[in-house]
Amino acid sequence: MDNELSALSTIFTEFYYWITVVLMFLIHVGFCMYEVGVSRYKNHLHTLMKNTMLIPLVTITWFFFGWWIYWAFINGPYIGTSIMDGSTGLQLGGGFGANDFANALNPLMAVNLGDHISGVFWAAFLLFSWTAASIVSGAVIERIRISAFGILAIAIGSVFWTIDASWGWHFDGWMVKVLGYHDAYASGVIHAVCGGFALGVLVVLGPRIGKFASDGTPRNIGPRNPWLVTLGLFLIYTGFWGFYAACNIPIIDLGPEYGMEGVTYFTATNIYATPTTLSGITYNFLMSLAGGLLAGYWVSKGDPFWTYSSGLAGIITASAGNDLYHPLQAMLIAMVGVYIMYKLHYWVERRFKIDDAVGAVAVHGYAGVVGLVICGFVLWGYPSSGYGDAYAAINPIGMIIGAIIMFGLLGFLPGWIIAKILHSANKLRIPREVELAGTDFNLIEATKADENAVTADER
Repeated sequence: MDNELSALSTIFTEFYYWITVVLMFLIHVGFCMYEVGVSRYKNHLHTLMKNTMLIPLVTITWFFFGWWIYWAFINGPYIGTSIMDGSTGLQLGGGFGANDFANALNPLMAVNLGDHISGVFWAAFLLFSWTAASIVSGAVIERIRISAFGILAIAIGSVFWTIDASWGWHFDGWMVKVLGYHDAYASGVIHAVCGGFALGVLVVLGPRIGKFASDGTPRNIGPRNPWLVTLGLFLIYTGFWGFYAACNIPIIDLGPEYGMEGVTYFTATNIYATPTTLSGITYNFLMSLAGGLLAGYWVSKGDPFWTYSSGLAGIITASAGNDLYHPLQAMLIAMVGVYIMYKLHYWVERRFKIDDAVGAVAVHGYAGVVGLVICGFVLWGYPSSGYGDAYAAINPIGMIIGAIIMFGLLGFLPGWIIAKILHSANKLRIPREVELAGTDFNLIEATKADENAVTADER
């Protein structure tokens, strides 16, 4: 009987994560539609191909070293002490070390009938990586070289968000233990870091031609297809159900390898091994979506683009503490986050001439940071993890430091540095004449020539 129950638990967990991957794939579909809907006709295919090609680039690099980074860098290194084996450096062994669990040459990273979980768990994290790169993709449309974006996609998708996940989104992460960092559904771990990275790139990349008048007044460019934007965002909302579910562990036995011998949870736990329920997060997900939509409609005076974007921003703001918030708290926090991110977006645009084509820095970056800070105050004193007294409790200082690390240290700074390097090599931005004609110009002209040739023969 015990063997049968164990087998059922294994199969359920395997299928659980497989379903989250399928749902999260819709996030990428949504981002593709969203970006194409915002871009102008002359840039549609370039925009689509840019976001499509991040799939192979990030997937392959994630397989070879991204997943390894997540399991290796939990101590900083040399900032925290692992609860697994007491080490302070790279976590390479001990059951959940990188070389034991995530080495590309490890049998676990292949077809293995003795392991039903690793592949689907790896894939769930991979889809987070796609999301990370897609967030940056939207901000830089219509003026970046695909080759440059490929480098940036690998950097954020397989390196920097992975480092911050290892630090603040791992049950043994030093930020959780030392700072009391708590980010159950990735306000900072995905969204703040990617928003910061996008901002760093945009500072170097510069605005699209014509975005600002001679006196510095910003002009509105898009969205060109609001229906496609709307559909894309609704697909992202749908995919976020998978995102939320993938942030949980359905059934877990915290045996000696986890440092909590004899503790078994026959319910969902968050990434920090704290019990939660899909019921509870359903309340909070929907209430934060509702709060975001309401606030976005109000603050933007009914602008459809910002109303729908604000629904996503509301979810992101509340995500850090949505495993513990009351639904009314989730709604109100979402509304606060949307108001701040909207106002900050236009202030930064006017003050610093930043051209964020889809509002990615605001919706993900600013909303994510606000969500982390609010979480520190609202959940002040709550356990940051299921490990209780062994870890620092949630607190405002720890969450503010965490927000700075996510948005600034692992987000803005690497994005700015890599963009600077690419810019200095003249490999970041497309030529002016290409931007004016449109990135799809050659393809459009070739298609016209083919059509004219066919028409001539038909006559």
